[in-house]
Amino acid sequence: MKTIQKMYDHLNWANQRILETLQNVEVEDQLVRLFSHILYAEQVWIARIQGMDSSQMPIWSDGDLESCATLIKQNEESFKNILTKITNADLDNLVSYSNSKGKEFITSTRDILTHVALHGQYHRGQINLQIRANAFEPVNIDYISFVR
Repeated sequence: MKTIQKMYDHLNWANQRILETLQNVEVEDQLVRLFSHILYAEQVWIARIQGMDSSQMPIWSDGDLESCATLIKQNEESFKNILTKITNADLDNLVSYSNSKGKEFITSTRDILTHVALHGQYHRGQINLQIRANAFEPVNIDYISFVR
C-alpha cells in the first residue's frame, strides 16, 4: 500500500508541475486537451473504483487550464479519500465496470490504480515532448526527482 500511496503522491506532484508549465508557456490547444484527458480519465477510474457507472463520463473533452486546475484538486481529494480507506487486502478486490462502448470488464483495484498512475505518466511524457518541440524546456517529472 505504501508504494501505491507514493505513486499517487508523485502523480499529484507531476500533474501540478505540468499545469504550472502549461500556464507559463505558449502551447497549442491539443496539449491542453491531452492534459485534460489525463484528468478526465482519472475521474472515470475514480468512479469505477467507487462502484459508480462511468460509461457516460468523458475521457476526451475540450477544456482550458482553469478547468484542469479544478480537476487536479478534485482528483487529488478523491484519490486521497480512496487511499486512506483502502487496505492491502482491498487492493485485490475486483471492480466490475463497463467502458463507453458498453463492454464489461472486471479488474482488481490494484491493477486499476497502477494503470492510472502509468497512464498519466505516459501522456505527461507526450506533453513534455511537444513542449520541447515548441522550443520550451520540458518540466522534470521523473519519479526519482520527486523522491529526492
